[in-house]
Amino acid sequence: MRFRDLRRSGPQTRAVSNTPAMKFKPRKSMGQNFLQDEEVSRWIADQIQPDDADLVVEVGPGMGALTKHLVGRPKKLVLIEKDSTLAPELTAQFAERTDVEVIHNDATRIDLRPWFRHGPLRMVGNLPYSVGTEILKHWLGTPSPVGSAVFMLQKEVCLRLAAQRGEDAYGALSLLVQKDWNVEMLRIVPPEVFTPRPKVDSAVIRLTPRDPATLPVFDHVLFDRLVRMGFSQRRKQLKNLMPEAPNGGFEALTQALGVSATVRAEELALDQWVAIARWYENRHGSTDAGQKASEIFDVVNDKNEVISQRTRGEVHAQKLLHRAVHIFVVNKRGQIYLQQRSHLKDVSPMKWDSSAAGHLDAGESYAVAAVRELAEEVGLEVESTALVAEIPAGENTDHEFVQLRVAQHDGPIKCLPEEIATGAWFKPEDISAWVEARPQDFAKGFVTCWKAWKK
Repeated sequence: MRFRDLRRSGPQTRAVSNTPAMKFKPRKSMGQNFLQDEEVSRWIADQIQPDDADLVVEVGPGMGALTKHLVGRPKKLVLIEKDSTLAPELTAQFAERTDVEVIHNDATRIDLRPWFRHGPLRMVGNLPYSVGTEILKHWLGTPSPVGSAVFMLQKEVCLRLAAQRGEDAYGALSLLVQKDWNVEMLRIVPPEVFTPRPKVDSAVIRLTPRDPATLPVFDHVLFDRLVRMGFSQRRKQLKNLMPEAPNGGFEALTQALGVSATVRAEELALDQWVAIARWYENRHGSTDAGQKASEIFDVVNDKNEVISQRTRGEVHAQKLLHRAVHIFVVNKRGQIYLQQRSHLKDVSPMKWDSSAAGHLDAGESYAVAAVRELAEEVGLEVESTALVAEIPAGENTDHEFVQLRVAQHDGPIKCLPEEIATGAWFKPEDISAWVEARPQDFAKGFVTCWKAWKK
C-alpha cells in the first residue's frame, strides 16, 4: 500500500485566515477537529478534481479550510453543515455567490434521492471522527448519487476501508465497502495540522465506484449478511459461524474455493466471499451469460400485428418492430420503485428504468408478460396488473410497442442480479426533476413511459 505520510517531513502549519467562523470554539461532542494547514487543505481539495465539475459537495466545511480552495472551481459547490452556529456564518459569507449553496442539515439524514438529478457528484470532506463512518454508510450505500469521494477520517478507519486480505486492518468493513467501491489510501495526516489536536493520526482516502463487470453477479443483501456472520467472532473457524451450506455442505464449499475446511473469515479475499454468496444462492461458475440472443420474440408490423418470429439478436440488430411491457410498482406513499439495469443487459446497460420491464415472448400477451417480469426481476408474485397507457413503437421506445402497467406493493423488493444492478423507491417529483435534468441516465422506453404516466 503506497501513500504519502506527512509525518516524514513534519507538518507545515499555517492558520486559516479571513474566515468568519475563526472565533468558534470546536465542540468535542460533535467530534470537531478543524484543519489548519494551508498546504494540506489545498492538496485535499485538488484530489477531488473540482475544476469545471458540475457539482462538488463538501460535508462538514466547519471553518472553511477546504472550502476556500474549492470556491470558484466547480460550477456548483454545496456545503452541508450541521452546526447551528457555523451554518449561518457560512451562509452569510457566501450570500453574494450564486455558485455556492449552504445547507444546514445533518449529512447522515439528508434524503439522497433528489441528488441523482445532478449526475454523479463529487464529494469531499474532513469528516468528524464521531460520525464519519455513518456519513460514509449513508452516502455510499447503493444506489448512490456519488461518482467520486475524497474524505479525511481517522487513520484506523481508513486503513480498515482500504485493507486487503493478509493485512491487520482487513475485516468486514473492508469487504462491505469494497464490493461496491475502489478504495485508495492517499495520505496520512498528523494531529499537528488540526485544532484542537486529536490524539490519533488521520488519513485521506479516495473512493470511486467499482466496475460491476469486475465481479460475477451476486445478491448484495445476502453477501452483507454472510460477511457479518463470518466476522462476528474472528478467532472462530468460518464453518462454526455460517449457516448450513447447500450443495454438499460447507466442506464442498471450501473445496470449491480451494481452501482448508478450517478457514477463518479474514483468510478469504473479496472474490472468494462473492463466490460464497453465489454458493448460497445456488449459483455456480465464475461468469454470467446475461440475456440470450437466441430468445424468440414476435415481430410486428406498424399496426402491432404479429407477422413473424425472430431471435432477440436479430430483432435488436435489425431494429425490427416488437413488443414490450413496462410496470411501475407503487407503494402506499405514492413512491415508485426504479431499477438500474444490470451491466449484462444487451440494451441500455446500467441505465435507470421502470420497476420491471421486458419483451413479450413469442405468443405471450402483455398482461401475462407483466406478471412474469415482476416475478423474474423484482420477486413480486401478483395475479394481475392494471393498464395505464399504450405507446406506439418508435425511436423513443427502441422500436417497441409498449404497454405501461401498474402494480401496488408495500413489502420488500428482491432484485435478480442478472437483471438489476440496484434500485430504490423514488418520489414522483424527484423522478420528474431527474428526467428533466438528465434524460441520458434512463432507458429510452422509461422516459417515454414516464411522460405518459404524468399526463
